[in-house]
Amino acid sequence: MVIFFAFIASYCSIFMIKPVAEKVGLVDTPCNRKQHVGAIPLIGGVSIFFAVLISIIVFLPMEKRLVVYLVCAAAIVLLGVIDDYRQLGVKIRLCVQSLVALLMMWGSDTYIHNLGNVFGLGVIDLGLWGIPFTVIAVIAAINAFNMIDGIDGLAGAMSIITFTAILMLMMVNGAELSVLPLIIIATIVPYLAFNLGVLGHKNRKIFMGDAGSMFIGLSVIWLLMIATQSDGNNAFSAVTALWIIAVPLMDMMAIIIRRVKKRQSPFMADRDHLHHVFMRIGFSSRKALASISVFAIFFASVGILGELLEVPESLMFTLFVIVFISYSACIQHAWKVARFLRKNILKKQVKRV
Repeated sequence: MVIFFAFIASYCSIFMIKPVAEKVGLVDTPCNRKQHVGAIPLIGGVSIFFAVLISIIVFLPMEKRLVVYLVCAAAIVLLGVIDDYRQLGVKIRLCVQSLVALLMMWGSDTYIHNLGNVFGLGVIDLGLWGIPFTVIAVIAAINAFNMIDGIDGLAGAMSIITFTAILMLMMVNGAELSVLPLIIIATIVPYLAFNLGVLGHKNRKIFMGDAGSMFIGLSVIWLLMIATQSDGNNAFSAVTALWIIAVPLMDMMAIIIRRVKKRQSPFMADRDHLHHVFMRIGFSSRKALASISVFAIFFASVGILGELLEVPESLMFTLFVIVFISYSACIQHAWKVARFLRKNILKKQVKRV
């Protein structure tokens, strides 16, 4: 029942909000970086948020943690809408995101302090240092999903994979609020249908917008905090969380490292993300979406299996670091690899002709 309700609420929200967005100019127009056709309404995130809000009110008891989550989510969505409409500066966005992180910690009485036994030397507890660490983690998660939103369906697919992994581990361990990721998944599906133009939704394209990607990032990090930092009743370990959000996190970190090396702003927009690499090689946007989704599913599966099989946290963390270093090295030389692969693919195609 809750899945059906959330799905319908999201679907109806899209139809209700779309004409309003078109009227007020909340649309994305083509430019050098954005090569879509026509003005596309930036309402996916707003519709997802409203559907989640209504579903929580109807189906879940309004405890303090949920109320604060919804308040924080509303603030982030509002920030995203304003950013979609007016293009806010980086400092303003980071300031609001930091304040939201602090409010979320206060309201949920939870912050990231227990990192687990990631070095094999015993459990690492950050104590009060966990507060600034959590602020950084919240900002990182919000911007990781914001940065990954570069081709049709990618942010939606990454979020569904992440929320599904969280849902599975929370259900296995009987964690509280396991219905919430299920609600969010159900609200994202209608957006994907419109965004990808499938199931009879061709020529009705909408984009998620910053409001949507930032809302998803906030929801992910909040659920991860609840699942990994509940004293004595954790659904899974902190290192498992890294695997669950591996692709958005690694893509963001690798890009930031690349930009800093070039002495550029870490938040400067460019075309160096993973999906750009795939498309430079010659993949269509759909094939790039499918390929990146396979990577995300693989990494999430590694995290889930590691948790269920009780693989030592230190080993899981070491493997993640190795994967990230390898990924970052590949991204640093991405265009050389892309040119090489593209030449070889073109040669094979010419031979076949």
